[in-house]
Formats: sequence, C-alpha cells, structure tokens
Amino acid sequence: MTSAPYKKQPVTIACIQFEPVIGTPVANLAAMEDRIRQAHAVGAKLIVLPELADSGYVFNSSEELDSLAAPIPDGRSARRLCAIARELGVFIVSGLAEVAGGRFYNSAIFCGPDGYIGTYRKLHLWNRENLFFEKGDLGLPVFDTPLGRIGMAICYDGWFPETFRQLALKGAEIVCVPTNWVPMPGQNPETEAMANILHQAAAHSNGLYIACADRVGTERGQPFIGQSLIVDATGWPLAGPASRQDEAILYATITPTQLPEKRKLNEFNDIFGDRRADVYD
Repeated sequence: MTSAPYKKQPVTIACIQFEPVIGTPVANLAAMEDRIRQAHAVGAKLIVLPELADSGYVFNSSEELDSLAAPIPDGRSARRLCAIARELGVFIVSGLAEVAGGRFYNSAIFCGPDGYIGTYRKLHLWNRENLFFEKGDLGLPVFDTPLGRIGMAICYDGWFPETFRQLALKGAEIVCVPTNWVPMPGQNPETEAMANILHQAAAHSNGLYIACADRVGTERGQPFIGQSLIVDATGWPLAGPASRQDEAILYATITPTQLPEKRKLNEFNDIFGDRRADVYD
C-alpha cells in the first residue's frame, strides 16, 4: 500500500454498465471513452468499468485471446485509459485482457490524473477462464489516493470472503469490482442476484464501500445479468441494482472519512474492534 498525506473529500463514483462486443477492442474502447466522458460531465471522479471491457469475454481459443490481449500499462487499451484519466482529471478502474511474459491474465488497470497507478490480476478464475488465463499473482494491492484507499477485485473474487477481509485489513476504504456476472445455477432470475447479496454482505461485514460495474447482453450464447451496484459501507445499496438488460451509468457520492462511524454498529460493537484474531485460524 502506498501512502500520501491526503485530505479526503466527498467523491462521486460512477459504475458503467454496457455491452462490450467480443473481438472488437477499438470499438469497445470508443464506447468506454464515450461513457467515461458522460460520467465525468456529471461530476464523477472515480469511474469503474466491467471485466474484460476492451476484449469481450467468451473466447474461442488462446489464439483469439492472444490477438486481443495487451500489456499493462504499455498496451493500446491501457495507454488510452491512462490518457483519458490524465485529460479529465479522474480515476478509472477497468477490466482488461492482459498479456505479460507470454501469459494471459484477467486483469484490472487503475489509473488517474497522473497516469498509471497499478494493476490487479484476478485471483479466482471462473469456469472456462481456467482454459485461457493464469491465476493472479499480484495479491490484493491497496492504493492511497486523494479519493481514499482503493482496492480492486474482479467478479468471482467476490464469492470469497477472504478477498474483502484482506483488503479491509490492508486499509482499503473503497473496493472497485469490474465484473461479468452470469446467472447462478438454480436461482430464479426474477429474484435479487446472488452477486448483489454477496457484495452487500461483504460491504457490511468489512465496513467497505464497494462499486460493482457489470456488463449486459449475450455473447456467444452466454447471457450476462447486469444489475451493477454501488454499496454503502453499511451494506445497503447507494445506487442500483441497475437493469438486467439495459446499459446504464450508476452514480453515488460517498465520504471515506465517515468509515469509522459506519463500522461502529452500536455503543458496544465495532466490526473491526470485535474481531477475535486470537482464535481465528
């Protein structure tokens, strides 16, 4: 975790829900930029985009992924996002298909007004991702910024309580989650998404703001469920869930300096102070 003596102010977060098209990174980047500019125009300072937003998700082969993935921060998508962040003076988190050392990672870039800040590589791979990507090897970094201390997770990472607990213990205040949520087996599609339930619970039990940007549409037969969400550190939604089918931009304004109050549940109970680290394995 980097450190800086920042005085944090209220910050508006935007989660962009859109439909990337597989195999069209130039068009996807143009769509991403258009929506980033829309969010900036209404005051967003932290903008989150979906998982693998530049490439699409359902790959037919490693050769196809190889044609779409690029390095971070020196690849086309990373450079474009960093340039937009510098121009607009905003912070951006976006899922990208990364290649490094001949290996592929389902990654997220974090960039800001000064350019590239850091990379997160997805730790927990979902389904056929295991055919194409390596498991993340950069841990769970937390970055100190003027907006607050920011961590990242991607999609299936949210099914593991350890993800958010580790980020919280490292000092994260906001967790940005690029995601491509799919229907869960056995779930009624008209009920609240399991993903929403899990991230609300994670926010509540760790005292974190969590911003989830999902995609919509159906790609090569795989449907995605939308329902992007921005969750307060108490676990209650600040914005969303968004539509199951339509593109959208969610907005919420938060104040990270309020976290100590939100983590205190009553006169006697504090989420961090009550932890029994003496008995946890």
